Parts: sequence; structure tokens; C-alpha cells
Amino acid sequence: MISSLPSIVSRLRLKQLRLLIALDEQGSLHRAAEQVAISQPGATKALHEIETTFGASLFTRTSQGLAPNDLGRCVIRYARLIHSDLAHLREEMIGIVQGHGGRLSVGVIMGAVPQLMRALTGLREKQPELSVEIVEDTSERLLSLVDQGRLDLAICRTSVSRRPDAYDCLKLFEEQLVLVAHPEHPLVGVANVKLAQLSDCRWIIYPANMPMRLLLEHEFSQAGLEFPRYPLETASTFSMLSLLQQDARSVALMPREVAGFSQGFGMIGRLDLQIQSRREPYGVIVRHASQLSFPAQLLLEELRQESSGEPVV
Repeated sequence: MISSLPSIVSRLRLKQLRLLIALDEQGSLHRAAEQVAISQPGATKALHEIETTFGASLFTRTSQGLAPNDLGRCVIRYARLIHSDLAHLREEMIGIVQGHGGRLSVGVIMGAVPQLMRALTGLREKQPELSVEIVEDTSERLLSLVDQGRLDLAICRTSVSRRPDAYDCLKLFEEQLVLVAHPEHPLVGVANVKLAQLSDCRWIIYPANMPMRLLLEHEFSQAGLEFPRYPLETASTFSMLSLLQQDARSVALMPREVAGFSQGFGMIGRLDLQIQSRREPYGVIVRHASQLSFPAQLLLEELRQESSGEPVV
């Protein structure tokens, strides 16, 4: 039976986590013991204590050494996360002590990537020793990382959450959408394209219940058209661009700034079709009543100034 959380917290030690990581890397108790600078009997005893702490066997003994089982792989994964978090903690503490640098983790949805890149460029000019982690994902997944404390802030939407009141929105941004296609699509360059003209196209769309998918569904409904059958679904920018380049009949809905960047490299063409449905704004999101780190405060100011077009002084 898996031990209780208080029991694990009271008994688990950081050096034991280092041993788990070393075991995963070395596959041998002897070599793992050497890596963490303890004796083999000490490593054997430590592994027994770890498995007793969790209340489960974590490794399978084989003729080649030790191999983690399903529970072992799970524990090792979290051991690596804890080790990484401690490294990030040290980076941030050094930044605070020195008055510069530090670490920043920020999440972003696809449509906000160009805006974030401009803000980060300005920020890193002022804070060249700042270490930044960028996570691009859907709003739902980014909010989950905010909940876990793995992101300082996220640029996304809270409407996808069952608890939107669990977050504070520090700044709102409007997003414009455009319809894009393969550069050689027959309707690229045609004026006043109608949605009905695209019924036979091969659509690349966002997965169900994502805001951009819901907006596209609304567009088809308002036009009295059946939603495309057998589409390709992806939330990945790279996958969407790759698919558009592979098929001259493919079309997709995309944030205007992302489309403009891709079009500048000849990767896609833009269709002259007006999107009637109103797009929900996205915002800079943090956990409710949380205190922003100093680097996060600087990034927020850069985002505010970038959106207003005024220089940050």
C-alpha cells in the first residue's frame, strides 16, 4: 500500500532522490553509488529506505542490474522535477541577491507568441543574465502549470477553466484571426472569399472545445453551413504550418500575427475572408492574489509597453 503524504514528506531525503536519478542513469547499484559518492552497502540501505518510505517496490532486479518498474519510473520522473526545481530556486536566489538576472518561467498560447518574443527581447536587453523558460501550449494546459506553480505567469485565456475566479488577469490583449492556406491554393489572391467556397477544402482545425475551434464552429453555423467533416486536428503551430505546406487544398484559421510572420517566409497564403465572430481576448494570467517575482514584474511591464507602442524607460 502506498504510504501517506505526511509519511513520505517526513522520511524522504534529497540525497535519496539523487540516488534514484543515478540508478536510472547507471542501471547498476554499484555505479550509482559511485556517482553519488556513497558506498555500495550504503546505497543498498538507502534504496531499501526509499522503497519503505513509498511503501512500494520501485525496481526490478535483473541479471544486468536494476530496472525501474512503472512506479519507479513515476518516482524518478518526480525526483528529476524536484532536482530541477531546486536548481531553478538557486538561480532565482542568486538573481535576487545580485539584484539582476534570476529565472522566469512563462507560458503562452500560439497567438501571443510574437508579442511575447518582442517583450522578451526588450527585457533581455535590460536583464542579459536572466534565464527564461518558455512553454507554448493550450490555455487549459498552461493554467494547470500555473496551478502547480511551474509558471510565473501565462498569456492565455481563463474561460477554459472550471475555476476562472482562481486567477487574476493583469492585462488583456485583443486577438485578430485570419484564414490561411497553402501558398498555391486557388483562392489565394481572390477578393471577398465566402466561407461556402471553402466547403470542399481540407481543413486543419483546433481540437474540440478550444476557443478557436468554437469560434470556427460558430462561423459555419452563422453561415448556415455544415462543419467540415474529417478535418485534421492539432494545437501545434509547427504541425499546422507543415500540414498547410503539404497540401495545396488545405486551409486553417490562425492568429493574424502568426500568419503574418509565416507569410513573410512564403510558407502560407492569406485568404480574403472576413471573420464575423468576436474573438475572446487573452490576458496575462497569474494565480489569484499571488506575488509576482521581480523578473515577472519586468516582463509584465514590457508587455504593457509593447502593446501600447510606447518605449520602456
